[in-house]
Amino acid sequence: YVMLLTLSPYTPTYRDRVSPPGVMIRPYLNGFTIAFNVSQPSTWQPYVDSMHHFLAAYDDKVQEEKNIECVSGQYFIQGGNESEEKKACQFKRSLLQNCSGIEDPTFGYSKGQPCILLKMNRIIGYRPGAGVPVSVDCKVQKGNESDLRAVDFYPGNGTFDLMYYPYYGKFTHVNYTSPLVAMHFTDVKKNYLVPIQCSLNGEGIINNLNSDRFLGRIIFTLSIGK
Repeated sequence: YVMLLTLSPYTPTYRDRVSPPGVMIRPYLNGFTIAFNVSQPSTWQPYVDSMHHFLAAYDDKVQEEKNIECVSGQYFIQGGNESEEKKACQFKRSLLQNCSGIEDPTFGYSKGQPCILLKMNRIIGYRPGAGVPVSVDCKVQKGNESDLRAVDFYPGNGTFDLMYYPYYGKFTHVNYTSPLVAMHFTDVKKNYLVPIQCSLNGEGIINNLNSDRFLGRIIFTLSIGK
């Protein structure tokens, strides 16, 4: 009990060896295979509904009410007492452009060009990239590279802006909204299982550890029927 009293509920006691982040995708419904037929809306509507539900917290109005505009390209380091509530930077869904669900409410699924969101796991105090934004790239994991002919990234060129880091924990960073990178698969081989690996790239990132498929990368399968 006495030892527990020495622990802070706000930050970990030891942060000298912070592990690099893992990643996760949305939509995530039934495992890591996203399969649908363009001509059958019932097969892709659950993915669309999941995306809208997930992005509700990213609505521009919600972000403008809860969070502040920050300076892009630099870490948002906040001093003061560790128990003080921290401010959070806005991440508006409109930043996701073609994958925001604003202009195209189906996120491209109705056209066979699905959007998938990538989210980096939260790690208290972590500053990814050592001053340079971490980027994302995607490729065919196994098989013919031509099965994935085009993918667009949002926002910008698919990076996690430094201003969203560091994260100070759920007790003080209550309005924190994790930044996202949207991957718009505009040209994928149809009627075929295409295994795809999307990876984080940057200083201090580990993305080639075979024993952990979520550390710095994620592998999923696209199966898009006509």
